[in-house]
Amino acid sequence: MSVPSIAPVAWRSTPAPARAKRTVSEVPLPPLRRVTVPGSGPEDVVVLDDGVALTGLADGRILRVDSGGATSLVADTGGRPLGIERYGDDLLVCDARRGLLLVDPRTGSVGELVTEIEGTRMIFCNNAAVGPDGSVWFTDSSRRFGIDVWRADIMEHSGTGRLLRRDPDGAVHVVLDGLQFANGVAIAPDASWVVVAQTGAYRLDRVWLTGDRPGQREDFVIDLPAFPDNVATGSDGLVWVAMASPRNRVLDRLAAHPRLRKAAWSLPERLQPQAAPTTWVTAYDGDGRLVHDLQGLDERMHMVTGVREHHGIVWLGSLQGDCMASFSLAG
Repeated sequence: MSVPSIAPVAWRSTPAPARAKRTVSEVPLPPLRRVTVPGSGPEDVVVLDDGVALTGLADGRILRVDSGGATSLVADTGGRPLGIERYGDDLLVCDARRGLLLVDPRTGSVGELVTEIEGTRMIFCNNAAVGPDGSVWFTDSSRRFGIDVWRADIMEHSGTGRLLRRDPDGAVHVVLDGLQFANGVAIAPDASWVVVAQTGAYRLDRVWLTGDRPGQREDFVIDLPAFPDNVATGSDGLVWVAMASPRNRVLDRLAAHPRLRKAAWSLPERLQPQAAPTTWVTAYDGDGRLVHDLQGLDERMHMVTGVREHHGIVWLGSLQGDCMASFSLAG
């Protein structure tokens, strides 16, 4: 695979909070129950009413994981499934290579809902959330780089990510543009707002949908101590955030120096700023207040990119490795 060139944009990183320097949380991360999957990269996870979990792998397969850890095939997108959401009796799948897909878990059939935005094909559909009216809020992480070179978008910082909405009638709208690696999406329990993660800016933004501020954008959580990935509203009403990696001090120092970032990108990957291994999730209430901060280090489960709380059980997915994991908030 050829390495694309980048055109870094100068920006000023906010100082990393002190929390970014710690490797464990004050409240210990509960013991993990790992589930090995027959493949790699179970990036996201969605949980059904009966506790069965679903995830997508790097080779395109979508798997069902039962309560005993046994896996079975649901469908194969032929691409790279990332975010997965329930959509009635079907599944919405954000496929990084194919776009927004509709999967019938009973038959395994795969259909395309959105592949183009304003006449241009998406190259990095990432995560979604479904509103009570059937509208789908989803992200296009980058218009410059696809999933195989996702690091290029972080290094370039050109802000080509978008938050999009697909209406029940099929119309698609750009809600927010200019996002720094648009990633996870979550909707309030009462559907009054939607939250989107900007991985490259260490923040979560909120857009109001109802009340006296419809369409207004505001800060939800800023200056995060890590790179946020997928986000999801749990059964507890909290916004759960997968914290993929702590902020990188070298990368922050390079923020204002495009030439140095371009030079760093030209180095072999092992010499570039690296993601530090960690197992980390957080959760926030509707006012953006931190409720849970759970971090540790597991030898197999790290770089958490997906998180889903379901009646006190928190499931984790990862872009890397061959396992998912879960833990109980009750300890």
